[in-house]
Amino acid sequence: MRDYRLDFPSRSIATPRLKFLTATDRYILRLVLMPMFAVFLIAASLLILDKMLKLFEFVSTEGGPVGVVFSMLVNLFPEYAGLAVPLGLLLGVLLAFRKLATSSELDVMRAVGLSYVRLLRVPYLIALVLVAVNLAIVGYLQPLARYAYEQQQYELRSGALGASIKVGEFTTLKDRMALRIEKSEDDGRRLMGIFARVADKKGQVLAISASEGRFLASQENRNTIILRLINGTIVQDTPKQAPRVLSFSQHDLPVDLPAIERFRKRGNESREYVLPELLKLGWNDTTPKAERTGSQANFNYRMVEVVMMLLLPLLAVALAIPPKRSTSALGVFVSIVLVVAYHKVNQYGQSIAELGQVSPYLALWGPFALFSLLIVWMFYRVAYVPGGQAIGALETAYARLAKQVKRLWQRRDRARGIIAAGAADAV
Repeated sequence: MRDYRLDFPSRSIATPRLKFLTATDRYILRLVLMPMFAVFLIAASLLILDKMLKLFEFVSTEGGPVGVVFSMLVNLFPEYAGLAVPLGLLLGVLLAFRKLATSSELDVMRAVGLSYVRLLRVPYLIALVLVAVNLAIVGYLQPLARYAYEQQQYELRSGALGASIKVGEFTTLKDRMALRIEKSEDDGRRLMGIFARVADKKGQVLAISASEGRFLASQENRNTIILRLINGTIVQDTPKQAPRVLSFSQHDLPVDLPAIERFRKRGNESREYVLPELLKLGWNDTTPKAERTGSQANFNYRMVEVVMMLLLPLLAVALAIPPKRSTSALGVFVSIVLVVAYHKVNQYGQSIAELGQVSPYLALWGPFALFSLLIVWMFYRVAYVPGGQAIGALETAYARLAKQVKRLWQRRDRARGIIAAGAADAV
């Protein structure tokens, strides 16, 4: 009996390649990035515009150049970015998942087996990048920028930025010269309507007026500048002699610069230290107790602000999904309130920890633990409880309030219609 065996050509079964970022992940990435960058720009712009008006007033009062305002705003940007970056991450993820929920795309993704944890892969990749960025901002850029900002304020007040001579006012220089400038053009390069009164130790007084002039650097003495005057008159008053009047087309008047003290070294406050310096001071037994306590409080404050960003994607998803058949945006408002309130609580915790009243671990990491538990519970309600809502009670109350407001609005419109109809009939 013959044995027959059928041989089939062997074929290698190609297993599909598992991609780390699928088309769904790339779609979520696009949904997150657009609102995130928009929030960055809007939040930073609003904070900077609010400060810009105050800086313009301050610089104009001190008589400084307008250009220094923008330099000071650049130094303030890291401080505002420390709050704008977490807000951008939170609202970027929240608005992306809210769009998925309101368009029923999230239901489709859940139906094909994608869990909330799996859908958070891209948001957490973004969060890790932004955590590193924010750590660099609060740990290094903010202290250096804060010191530079304080230095610019000092230089404006002391006159190191050209703010010692104010337009339209008499300025005394080294108790021997009084100078007044009527008008300034070309950012201070052209001066109009100049009057100067110069006195020396012998009692001689010079009264000088000129139609225009400009300041020039002196090559011989760095502590002296030259005021070149054009088309003016000099009245020389010498004791026991008759005054003399001289006219000139050009005259160079040396002006002694006032002595300006150097600005203090960085480190007057704990917020001017970078993270390695805070570690060195805060956990060094030779450091004075007050400085050591302040350094520990500031270090823990910066770290807790950065670490909290790791929980923001969970908070965003928990507040992004409205109730079924609803497009309520209450979660957006609640998320902003929670993050800003937590930021203020951290600032208060840092202040009392710096005074030594409470341990910095309790004052800063205590609220962090409570807020973290709240976020995890809210995410659990949405991700693992069927039909669960993180702020279901608030959503219900908000819906009832909205209905009442709508009814009152409709009653007002009907009342207006009746009044208008009655007035028309009377006519």
